[in-house]
Amino acid sequence: MNEMVTIPREEYDRLRAAAEDLADLQSYDRAKAALGAGGDELIPSDYANRLLDGENPLRVYRDLRGLTQATLAERADVNRVTVAEIETGRKQGSIATLRALAGALDITLDDLTE
Repeated sequence: MNEMVTIPREEYDRLRAAAEDLADLQSYDRAKAALGAGGDELIPSDYANRLLDGENPLRVYRDLRGLTQATLAERADVNRVTVAEIETGRKQGSIATLRALAGALDITLDDLTE
């Protein structure tokens, strides 16, 4: 059976705003729980801004971890020149190489490719 309720527009707008606030609070709680469980990582704003400005993610995450190109290459078992070429955009890198680099940086493959 169709039931209809009529409320003033002002009340409708207030209820919608409250529902949006609740959704925001729930998202915050989920993010906070994931962070507390070690499922997420906070990235300092300087590094986040570099990513947003379009800087190569490999370089940004390598800097965030405090690694040299040589150290990262050694940990990922790839050539240091390959790391440099990916960071400068001369090469894209194969999926296997990017996966190895992401693993060495403790990030996801998506973090390097998005």
